[in-house]
Amino acid sequence: MLLTVEGLTKAYPGVLANDGVSFAVAPGEVHALLGENGAGKSTLVKMIYGLVKPDAGAMRLHGAPYEPAEPRAARAAGVAMVFQHFSLFEALSVAENVALGMENPPPMRALAGRIRAVSNAYGLPLDPNRTVGDLSAGERQRVEIIRCLLQDPKLLIMDEPTSVLTPQEVEILFHTLRKLAAEGTAILYISHKLEEIRALCDTATILRGGRVVASCAPRDKSARELAEMMVGAELKPVDRTGRRAGAMVLQVAGLDLAPLSPFGPALRGVGFDLRRGEVLGIGGVAGNGQEELLAALSGERPTAPGTVLLDGRDIAALGPNARRRLGVLAAPEERLGHAAAPDLSLTDNAILTGTVRKPLTRKGFIDKSAARSFAQSVISAFDVRTPGPDVAARALSGGNLQKFVIGREVLQDPVVLVVNQPTWGVDAAAAAAIRQALLDLAARGAAVIAISQDLDELLEISDRFAALNEGRLSAPRDTAQLTLEEIGLMLGGAHGMQEAAP
Repeated sequence: MLLTVEGLTKAYPGVLANDGVSFAVAPGEVHALLGENGAGKSTLVKMIYGLVKPDAGAMRLHGAPYEPAEPRAARAAGVAMVFQHFSLFEALSVAENVALGMENPPPMRALAGRIRAVSNAYGLPLDPNRTVGDLSAGERQRVEIIRCLLQDPKLLIMDEPTSVLTPQEVEILFHTLRKLAAEGTAILYISHKLEEIRALCDTATILRGGRVVASCAPRDKSARELAEMMVGAELKPVDRTGRRAGAMVLQVAGLDLAPLSPFGPALRGVGFDLRRGEVLGIGGVAGNGQEELLAALSGERPTAPGTVLLDGRDIAALGPNARRRLGVLAAPEERLGHAAAPDLSLTDNAILTGTVRKPLTRKGFIDKSAARSFAQSVISAFDVRTPGPDVAARALSGGNLQKFVIGREVLQDPVVLVVNQPTWGVDAAAAAAIRQALLDLAARGAAVIAISQDLDELLEISDRFAALNEGRLSAPRDTAQLTLEEIGLMLGGAHGMQEAAP
């Protein structure tokens, strides 16, 4: 075996993150780690990569004891990791970013040559002189991968590597990973996309509550069976019944918006309409204007007169609170820092957006009892796993905080709800619960805009689909009439093939 993990245990105050975890990875094996949010996957790979020291247990690499004190030691031993969040400097070139991740980088010209050679050899071509800020999300991931491959790793850890890729880019990545595996590199792969696990991985170790509960060959199981092994219960399919499109509620036309960051895209001529009871799915690879679109619709960034109409009323100049009073609510992608204040309690985070539409104040003062009750209602209705509403937002796992953020908005009875990445980094059970909540909201007559990079999600819940590419939005089309290949082309900017929805 290349890597053997024996009885790894790690505890934090009040939480046993890993409880006697044991498994092994062979050379050339693509090995999946599966589990719900909070199951212990992240802590486990952090111990393997030297970011966290285990409390008990042992690891062996190539049959010898392996105890990395820091990531530098892990890399020296042949262990590399591509993280879910890119760690790149946008103002620097590809080669400069790669050099920053190396202990002793060669001269820049020689490094550029190595980047070209390795990237072409593995089907991930990169220009070492391009500025990272000008790269697409898929190209940025290539930089992270090539930076690892230049270390000649024997074990490559990948955390949610396809969350920002189009279907075509996923195929390119899988081709690269299969080539690496054929050359003997072991790959430890974390993803919530179970069909990808079935297509790529040889073996899966399944964690639940910090313990290994099963292992299997993913190809021998359905995605549903894998999800049920993860959660330890039967999953119900989403219920799309009880909905029908009603009156027109939101009209957007000729919407332009400057970039939110120096390397972000500008919105250019965005237009669509939305009816009550309808779910409009907007797909796009990360960095194509999703944050800008949410900011324009939520009121965080006012737009030109006449570009946003609610029930025929021009609301383009209104700010977030004024739009909330009228029923336009939003849940942004960034959970910690944008959707929720990390160090505030769940009660205080409920207050942040709830005072406009909920009776959380009395004579101008916050009614803490009412606010706590509202936070508790969100926790109960959305099965948020937390000791209570007084816990700080940063103490929750990503999936549980996401359920709280979505639930906080849904329970305010929006007329229009805009959500960006509603189930990003969320396990199968939590994702199913969030998707059902959005469909139930639409069934009650609300209009929902779901901005997501998860195409399976959009195909499951949306009535119409539009693609966002470099700040331009394609004409919405009936989701039921689209193929995955057509959607992939739309995401890549092939808007000329599209016809406006009737």
